Amino acid sequence: MNIRILRGLVCGLFFLVIQTVARADEAAKADKAPDLLTVATWNLEWFFDDFKGNNRSDVAKEQSAPSREEWEWKLYTTAAAIAKFQPTILAVQEIEDRAVMLALTKALKEKHNLQYRVAFIDGFDSGTEQDVAILYRSGLVEYSRREQTQEMFDSKEYYNLSKHMFARFEWQANGKTESLTTLVVHLRATADAADLRRRQAKLAHAWMKAGIEAGENRMILGDFNVEEFAGQAKPDGDGMVDLLGRRTERETDDLYDLLETLPPDKRQTHLILEKQFDRILVSKPMLATTAGSGIKFKSIEVLSQFNIRGTSSDADHWETRFTKDRDERDISDHHPVMATFEFRK
Repeated sequence: MNIRILRGLVCGLFFLVIQTVARADEAAKADKAPDLLTVATWNLEWFFDDFKGNNRSDVAKEQSAPSREEWEWKLYTTAAAIAKFQPTILAVQEIEDRAVMLALTKALKEKHNLQYRVAFIDGFDSGTEQDVAILYRSGLVEYSRREQTQEMFDSKEYYNLSKHMFARFEWQANGKTESLTTLVVHLRATADAADLRRRQAKLAHAWMKAGIEAGENRMILGDFNVEEFAGQAKPDGDGMVDLLGRRTERETDDLYDLLETLPPDKRQTHLILEKQFDRILVSKPMLATTAGSGIKFKSIEVLSQFNIRGTSSDADHWETRFTKDRDERDISDHHPVMATFEFRK
């Protein structure tokens, strides 16, 4: 055999071995994939402890737990609810700080033998001092915040997200590494803040656009505070068109609202208002109708049964949040929403 051909075959074989080892090593570094991947979002409604010495705004002090006893009720009741649906990833909103999240992971461990870790970065909502965070059981490899560029700011087309966090997860499934990049948000509330919410939504999608177009598994989730119902996003609405990427001519940057897969009478995510504030949006590769390997959507559910306690939901919840009989007292004014995915073979 020609020596040059032999050398080429040897080099090619060596390269193939190195690449195979590298891929195997990469897969080995990722956490083992769960049998089912469950991703949830839950606005915990003023998940603030009773210590007010680290609160600056009047509203944060007013909405904090009124006593140590009431804080412990909120903490342990929330942990007990989470223990019932046990998501792989839980994005939460309206939390105070890292300390309350660590208290929650401790309660989950000590009371329910569930191991969760916390991803948290201080936000910039000085008015309410509310923040977002992620509890997770596996897969996290990095998390961060972003700010808009000066060009974005000067354009007046965007508005800062004071409460948000990116997180990237990786799992080893079927001999390869599968990844998911999430963006947790808590957008501006109330109907009269629609313009600000639209600009926040546009910024959130702009940050995710490149990854969506590249065919990556991308997800935006959280409390969007949108007035529009699932499947009814309008160009002159308050943000869903922008979050979904529907203002562009091409579909390559589109996201898809998983709440639309539920019957209309199963979509209410708010305890009191007939609203669908809490959403989970995913990129096309994650849809059940998309062929190929990777992470595949299976189902979504509004888990009101774990938030409503007693005989029925509390219509007077805002007035009796810490005064109603505890056996009848609901946990939050938002229900948890959870999507289930499987790893395609």
